[in-house]
Amino acid sequence: MNDRSRPPLLDSSPALLAKGYAWLPDRWRRTDGPVVRARLMGQHAVALRGPEAVRFFYDERHVERGTALPGPVLSTLFGHGAVHTLDGRAHRVRKGMFLSLLSGPQAVAGLVECVTAAWEETVASWPGRPSVVLFDEASRILTRGVCRWAGVPLLDGDEVARDLVAMVDGFATPGPRHWRARRARARSESWLAQLVEDVRAGLATAPAGSALDVVVRHRGLDGEFLDPHTAAVELLNVLRPTAAVCWFVTYAGHALHHRPDVRRRLIEDGSAYAVAFAHELRRFYPFAPFVGGRAVSDLRWRGELIPAGALVLLDLFGQDHDPGLWEEPYTFDPRRFLARPPARDALVPQGGGDPAAGHRCPGEDVTVALLCALGPRLAGLAYDVPEQDLRIPLNRVPARVSSGFVLRAVRVPSSAYRLRTVVS
Repeated sequence: MNDRSRPPLLDSSPALLAKGYAWLPDRWRRTDGPVVRARLMGQHAVALRGPEAVRFFYDERHVERGTALPGPVLSTLFGHGAVHTLDGRAHRVRKGMFLSLLSGPQAVAGLVECVTAAWEETVASWPGRPSVVLFDEASRILTRGVCRWAGVPLLDGDEVARDLVAMVDGFATPGPRHWRARRARARSESWLAQLVEDVRAGLATAPAGSALDVVVRHRGLDGEFLDPHTAAVELLNVLRPTAAVCWFVTYAGHALHHRPDVRRRLIEDGSAYAVAFAHELRRFYPFAPFVGGRAVSDLRWRGELIPAGALVLLDLFGQDHDPGLWEEPYTFDPRRFLARPPARDALVPQGGGDPAAGHRCPGEDVTVALLCALGPRLAGLAYDVPEQDLRIPLNRVPARVSSGFVLRAVRVPSSAYRLRTVVS
């Protein structure tokens, strides 16, 4: 290994914790070559970005994902034994379970219908309240909607929503948020594992074809049912990502506040603009900073050596703001997606690759569909935005609007007006 192929001696983990989303883009600005080399947690790490890099990264002949996920991430975000920890045929078989639930217009439409019903039920109460926090309200709405769709009974929807949000909010940081995330996962896994056991024992009912039913009946490569703990983990991998759309709903409020012209078009222009708005939310606002895997052998990327066992990072936030891919990347402008949809390996807020064959999130279509439904509904409301902290600190992972986006004096327009503004 020559000097150019060696990682720096100084570990970048403290810099990553301090800079968050800005860490890799800052390193790219100071790098001439096609990769960024760093040392993270004592390991050689090589960062890539760009559509070709996405295809390289998600080729299982090059990079495996399961062994690269740190224990703290599994103990909070994904869960031990989750589909994210599998590679090869085992991954494809488990992934097929999620694709059967989340792929296709009917599956997506059913989930969107449940969430929008929860939205309408909840929003009807907002005019009687002095103020609401959009992040918190959206998390509860999404949780109620996805649990209704998944066939998961809720005794305390607010507590479940808090736990689902906590798992996402605390996966990437040491300290109180992380420990809160661990406790939330332990509670949620225990609750859902018991539900799985009750369904199998005939003590509870799983609606036919629901996520609960599909997960309870799923058989792995060995032909056996998932054990209750793993089944609970995978149920959470349906519920948690849906609840996490509250980040984007809050970003939608932020975007509409700062861009009244976008709000007007979202109300007036119909479904094509709503789809473009959803894509631009996912491109512009911070969600996942990068994803990681491990080189399965000595690799070459554009002439650069990536040694076997090295961490390989795909820079998601940097790619979604790369001026080589996007004109004026730090300007929020849905019009960029009106002429043509985003290329699969160019827009990568939740990862890239082929959802059917690789590790790409199978819920991306759900995220877009939910934002297409809720964005115009939010734009169609009347409300005041009081003085508050609307910053989105990039050193916080996952980033979020600091105030949660407070709405005051919400007014629900007349039925005729609302119908015109929310139909897509």
